[in-house]
Amino acid sequence: MPIKNSAKKEMRKSVTKTLRNRQVRGSFRSAIKAFQTALQEKKLDDAKDLFINVQKSLDKGVQKNVIKKNAASRKKSRLSKALKEATTK
Repeated sequence: MPIKNSAKKEMRKSVTKTLRNRQVRGSFRSAIKAFQTALQEKKLDDAKDLFINVQKSLDKGVQKNVIKKNAASRKKSRLSKALKEATTK
């Protein structure tokens, strides 16, 4: 346990940041999972709607510094490619 007051405050801050980051990360991960299951079940209309939600949640993660901009861009690109391949088949 920290002894100095500044160290105690940092510990409190890290706990709140961890909770917020976990919540944001969980939201975009669950959005991605929902999108991928819709693709696997060949529900393309649902997948298109879910892809918009995935993009929004990833952008929120970037905005809140939970995920880096290029990582989010890479995920969106790969998911959009998967959606395009599924619609052309």
